[in-house]
Amino acid sequence: MSSTQHSNNKLTPCLWCNDNALEKAEYYCSIFPNSKILSKQPVIVVFELNGLKFQALNGGIDFAYNESISWVINCNDQAEVDHYWNSFIKDGGKESQCGWCKDKYGMSWQVVPKQLGELMMDENREKAGKVMQAMLKMQKIIVADLQAAYDS
Repeated sequence: MSSTQHSNNKLTPCLWCNDNALEKAEYYCSIFPNSKILSKQPVIVVFELNGLKFQALNGGIDFAYNESISWVINCNDQAEVDHYWNSFIKDGGKESQCGWCKDKYGMSWQVVPKQLGELMMDENREKAGKVMQAMLKMQKIIVADLQAAYDS
């Protein structure tokens, strides 16, 4: 087993890049805790984001990312939501609806606080529905606003 293989997981997402694989890997490693570059080669950069291995490939042709693939970040609290959301939308990222945003490279992210699922799965369907309606009006998810909708 090579030094870049840390687990038995045989799946590794590959991010296609034109010629900026190292730049993208460093960008993502700067946002996620417990992240690092594992190896740097001219064509492939292998990196780890919070324990999940990725590779970035300098493929030479620029393919655009789109919403058909997105990364879900399950956040513990509003501070985590704010960290990821603000990191992704700065320097050219774009806000979208319902906790979705794109980073400056066009990668789609779903920044989701755990409270959203907890409140929406509540047995009281009326309260859960109010939470859903509140979420549908948001870009970045605001936990206090979800709770207020639930409590109303």
